[in-house]
Amino acid sequence: MSLDRCCIHTITTKPWALPEAVEKYAAAGVKGISVWQNATEGIGPRRAGEIIRGAGLEIVSYVRGGFFPHTSSAGRAQAIDHNKKLLEEAATLGAPMIVLVCGASPDQSLDVSRNQIREGIEAILPLAEKLNVKLAIEPLHPMYAADRSAINTLGQANDMAEFFRSDYVGVAVDVYHLWWDQDLEKEIIRCGANGNLFAYHVCDWKVNTIDLLNDRGLMGEGCIDLKKIRGWVESTGFNGFCEVEIFSNIHWAKDQDIFLKEITDAFVQHV
Repeated sequence: MSLDRCCIHTITTKPWALPEAVEKYAAAGVKGISVWQNATEGIGPRRAGEIIRGAGLEIVSYVRGGFFPHTSSAGRAQAIDHNKKLLEEAATLGAPMIVLVCGASPDQSLDVSRNQIREGIEAILPLAEKLNVKLAIEPLHPMYAADRSAINTLGQANDMAEFFRSDYVGVAVDVYHLWWDQDLEKEIIRCGANGNLFAYHVCDWKVNTIDLLNDRGLMGEGCIDLKKIRGWVESTGFNGFCEVEIFSNIHWAKDQDIFLKEITDAFVQHV
């Protein structure tokens, strides 16, 4: 695949500060960037946006909102306030979308957490619409159901997005979390048919994973059929960026210039 559709999340090259990442991505021929909140620390979202646009990169998303469920009403209110702050930052940055890692609490049922996610999105949606920033619900692998997200399948994410019937609520499809689902093709088609396929994230699932959070694979290192899944995504009419999002202690420990070259080579060959 051409690098014209390559976007990289700043967390993928975590050792680089944002200005360096922007310079390196642009020089490598990457066209898009998804900005994690920590990358704007010290420079602020307004200046970050200026740096990114000055290098000719397109801002694809701001990462990450969500984490709505809490056993206390005070905790839920605090989460809503935090997400509203993130929306303001996204608008200042110039990001068209926030990715929502929806959250969960091990001290309550998944059903209760899902209801609180729905209520949280409902509470921030008016501001998202006002600021023209979309909300992309990202379903996470079931291994994260206890404390990171009670939305674990694309079917559940589709249900949630369809509940709102809003142009501002959709879904981020991440292959790391969804590749195993026997209903994935059907649910991708459903997502696209409803106009809810907002984002597509790529990496790979290593067979001998040593850390379930920070050992994601570079595309081609694992067992995900990336080209097949991209075919399903594109069959819906999606022609946006393919976003490289890799958390990896192994890759972060490398010379990041070498890692970036590996990313772009893998993107062209395997995505």
